[in-house]
Amino acid sequence: MSAGHLHILGIGGTFMGGLAQLARARGYTVTGSDQKLYPPMSDQLELAGIEYHEGHDPATLPEAGPVVVGNVMRRGMPVVEALLDRGLDYTSGPQWLAEHLLRDRWVLAVAGTHGKTTTASLLAWILEYAGMNPGFLIGGVPGNFGVSARLGDAPFFVIEADEYDSAFFDKRAKFVHYRPRTLVLNNLEYDHADIYPDLAAIERQFHHLVRTVPGEGRILVPAGDAALERVLETGCWTPVEYLSTDPDSATGVALAARALNADASEFEVLADGAVVGRVAWSMSGRHNLANALAALGAARHAGVPLAAGIEALPGFRGVRRRQELRAEIDGIRVIDDFAHHPTAIRLTLEGLRGQVATGGRLVAILEPRSNTMRMGVHAEALGAALARADAVHLYHAPEIDWSTDGLQRQLGEQLSVARDIESLLQGILATVRAGDTLVIMSNGGFDGLHLRLIDALQGTPA
Repeated sequence: MSAGHLHILGIGGTFMGGLAQLARARGYTVTGSDQKLYPPMSDQLELAGIEYHEGHDPATLPEAGPVVVGNVMRRGMPVVEALLDRGLDYTSGPQWLAEHLLRDRWVLAVAGTHGKTTTASLLAWILEYAGMNPGFLIGGVPGNFGVSARLGDAPFFVIEADEYDSAFFDKRAKFVHYRPRTLVLNNLEYDHADIYPDLAAIERQFHHLVRTVPGEGRILVPAGDAALERVLETGCWTPVEYLSTDPDSATGVALAARALNADASEFEVLADGAVVGRVAWSMSGRHNLANALAALGAARHAGVPLAAGIEALPGFRGVRRRQELRAEIDGIRVIDDFAHHPTAIRLTLEGLRGQVATGGRLVAILEPRSNTMRMGVHAEALGAALARADAVHLYHAPEIDWSTDGLQRQLGEQLSVARDIESLLQGILATVRAGDTLVIMSNGGFDGLHLRLIDALQGTPA
């Protein structure tokens, strides 16, 4: 028996598509629309038996609500105007999720500028390994699950919690709806320049989130993050656990990790200064040590012993589009990464540096696609981040309204700029050589560059 009909505007996004799958699992008949839908979300929706339409035709609106409105929808769009003119019942995705799925769950939320998807995926996997069958909604596809959302068994539910606004009619950050009992604050930097004027405005939203965590809950924070310290100093009513990837200099931390090799793919876990376990896994980079510590600490708060969490880590299969190896052809590795901010770009390149073959190069291929990157807010910091690569190919899309001259001065011959995808592709192919590691960085589809590049390297006609 159906729990009712739910129509979703903007169903192709990772959050809204995940919500659609959860509603379908709860028994709703789910339909929706989006401007364009791409794998893996289009595949997941079809697998779940969810009917969707490409394009926001007002004719696809149901006769009655509720309609869940994604934050990509804006006033002036014909479908939004039709929704309002017809007086249909509507709500935001975060609010619907909170009212219908999270109300009676132990919510473990992962927030921060970087690492949310990987940390949430790690946390869900540790809980799964411990036999807890958690529900989750994650902004990516964890390799251990193959889907971005699952209803799971009560009480535990893991959610990737971001500070983007909820809808055109609800400008609160999405994460204030979730009321977590366990909260991970990974890090905090300036981002989302299309919404927030400065870092202080984002810190205010994070403090709104902190205000929702109960006194019997837990907040996990990396030691030494100045922005997060300012958030907590504004007021905190919940026990805080501090984490560190530099155990030799940090004091007062609950959990720490010490890298044992150059790419940090092997490390020790310390609790209150004492070594409690050792991990060798497929991930790399110190940022992933931080992600692992946060997941271990959050899982421990939910009842998973540290030993069990540490035992789970080597079985973690990563996340699609997070340092994901897509192909290896004639000694050339093609890696897909979601990096959307200079810090994420720097961390990705530093993490991969130790994996480059002798005589090979680390080649960064970047599409500055996020709203903040397109606006040029981080243009100055971008050069220092990309300098970790041996060569850089930058796609300067028509909608980018900042000059790459400063970047060219910083990187010199290391940088090649293309203004169309075909020129970008040909520039890569003209210079690539055996032993190179090609890292494609974009938080979008990059106009199919990944497959086009792989096909070209394999000699397959486009």
